[in-house]
Amino acid sequence: MEPTNPQRLEDFPVHLGPGSAARELPRFEGTPAWYQAYEASTEGDPDGGWLVSWHHFDASWEAWEMHPLGHEVVLCVAGQLELIQEVDGIEVSTTLVAGERVLNLPGIWHTANLAAGQTATCVFVTAGRATQGRPR
Repeated sequence: MEPTNPQRLEDFPVHLGPGSAARELPRFEGTPAWYQAYEASTEGDPDGGWLVSWHHFDASWEAWEMHPLGHEVVLCVAGQLELIQEVDGIEVSTTLVAGERVLNLPGIWHTANLAAGQTATCVFVTAGRATQGRPR
């Protein structure tokens, strides 16, 4: 077995699948086509697996998203982020700073705000199959 080369998680996310296997993914493009190809490549996973990704933000999100088939771990690794979850029609706000994490439960719509001039970097571990989005 050959060792793998170091890769930036921001550029090359990882899929965690059946049998505790980790698979390197193609270069992240952030496009709907990239996500569609990712979903197609995981169709054979019995539980869908997990997408592990790294994102840097310098502005509030422009949309909401929701993962109907599983949880999402949001781990802030730098900066500060206000995560907003819509729970039973009510927006619940949680501020995350480096080292803190929160769970997005299945079916919970969520988005994020950043204060002016603020940045944040987060690692996401997402049950991403069938993810939905809507405008903010």
